[in-house]
Amino acid sequence: MSNFTINSAALAAAVTMAVTGVTLLSGPAMAQEKERCFGISMAGKNDCAAGPGTTCAGTSKVDYQGNAWKYVAKGSCMTMSAPDGRVGALEALDRDIPKA
Repeated sequence: MSNFTINSAALAAAVTMAVTGVTLLSGPAMAQEKERCFGISMAGKNDCAAGPGTTCAGTSKVDYQGNAWKYVAKGSCMTMSAPDGRVGALEALDRDIPKA
């Protein structure tokens, strides 16, 4: 019975190490594949930091709010468009900001 206990412990340790290794590798890799894109989210659908008057995710007040951002695939932000010829930006915009 002690061999079974040792083998079970070794298996549990191996599984834990495998899961931890995948988590460590996928976390930074995922972060590198995304970028913040301002001015493309719909009201209440931003990922975070929607500027003054908001707190975080889901708090933008208007569609395409210039100071609200959403994570998008790296390199795709500048090709995303909103109505009236507006496009996404890598930095906060002064457009479509709700009045306080």
